[in-house]
Amino acid sequence: MGIRTGQQYIDALKSRKPEVWLNGKLVESVYDEPYFHQPIQEIAKLFDLQSDPNYQDELTHICKETGERVANSFLFAKSYEDIMKRSRAFEIVARQTFGLMGRTPDFLNTVVTSLAQNSWFLAKYNQDWAKNIENYYRHLRDNDIFLTHAIVNPQNDRSKTSQEQADQFTHLGVVEETTQGIIVRGAKMLATLAAITDEVIIYSFPGFAPGDERYALAFAVPVDVEGLKIICREPLQDGTRSTFDHPLASRYEEMDALLIFEDVLVPWDKVFLYNNVEAANLLYPMTGIAEQPAHQSGVRGYVKLAFAVEVACKVADSIGVDQFLNVQRDLGELVQSVEVIRALLRTAEHEFTITPQGEARLNPEALETIRGMMPEMYPRAIEVMQTIGAGGLLMMPTEADFDNPELRPSIDSHYGGRAGVDAEERIKIFKLAWDLCGEAFGMRALQYERYYTGDPIRKRAIYYTKFKNQHKFELVESILSKENGKAVKQST
Repeated sequence: MGIRTGQQYIDALKSRKPEVWLNGKLVESVYDEPYFHQPIQEIAKLFDLQSDPNYQDELTHICKETGERVANSFLFAKSYEDIMKRSRAFEIVARQTFGLMGRTPDFLNTVVTSLAQNSWFLAKYNQDWAKNIENYYRHLRDNDIFLTHAIVNPQNDRSKTSQEQADQFTHLGVVEETTQGIIVRGAKMLATLAAITDEVIIYSFPGFAPGDERYALAFAVPVDVEGLKIICREPLQDGTRSTFDHPLASRYEEMDALLIFEDVLVPWDKVFLYNNVEAANLLYPMTGIAEQPAHQSGVRGYVKLAFAVEVACKVADSIGVDQFLNVQRDLGELVQSVEVIRALLRTAEHEFTITPQGEARLNPEALETIRGMMPEMYPRAIEVMQTIGAGGLLMMPTEADFDNPELRPSIDSHYGGRAGVDAEERIKIFKLAWDLCGEAFGMRALQYERYYTGDPIRKRAIYYTKFKNQHKFELVESILSKENGKAVKQST
């Protein structure tokens, strides 16, 4: 089939009945549930974009294997040209949602593509795992499947391993093997947009120890598979909020969910890794599922940061405070932060290497630096926006106030900005800013940027330790060796 249209995506949603729990109630129809209505429309627009003549050649390519047009996120990266095709596609998708939807279909397309392109690694342990991931990649690519994922254990007792939890299946693990497949039980998070996706893939960050074998697994199942319970967090919008009052929250709410597997049967042909701690711990470093998705999230984060910085600048301009030196300093800092991320992206893309298996991988140091800087740069943009908007962010009238003919003259008189900015323009800018820097929607977007790739403190510590262990400190050794003309013992 190749690329789907938005309507085909919606038709698939209507055909399924996953067990989705929202606000303590079982959702009868995901499509008809108001909380999901607008996010479904936004995802449908992304599928439609692939058929838009203005974007099709930048978002898709003709698959040599099938002759069908498929998304560029399924492209095996083998050269700089392939990297840039994917980069351009990532940016077009990100700009449609201003970078505020982190789990658009292209993200996990990239993960599965990386696994399939590096199936040699899985084949070292089990030929069936390699064949399964290659077939699953074709299934996703050829049917344009929208995938969610869950890779983190719930926050229960983090001082104990999975096998040490009070219940053996608090965390997701294998109960037993059958002739049809494996039976899995337990929970995983954080499945963003799970309720409105087609299927879910499960894998984990490294960190398994001997004894964790039943938790070391990777597989995929449809979201409506029997025994899978999807429990959504509290919604950030109710599906009725106006686009005037909440231009972002009303459109781009990404519902997160906890997935609870209650003796779910995973067919053998959908098992990609099982009962092998070593393979599970090496999955990230050996398959490119750290670097390739980091490219998508780096481009998406760049667009999101650029958007937030533009909003901050517009808030300042609308009330004329960007004439003050301290405000110019803060906004200049934000503009430079966008340039830093853009420069890192270009560095990562240009400084690619080709693996022995022929995969083009971006510079991991530049990608990891983006991941290290964004959890500080994006919150800083939000902080500056809050400071510049100050109490004005709390004083905006509602759409109903604005439309009331009795109130409108007062609003026009008292809500205008600097010369040339009328009340309507200023109110719209400030409401946009409030969605980003004050509303629960904006706080979720901020928390997402901090933690979507894991604990930023732990990741930076890992980065430093790796640097220390691999770096020779040649500059320091060079100057030390010249001290008083005496030779200094060189580092090894």
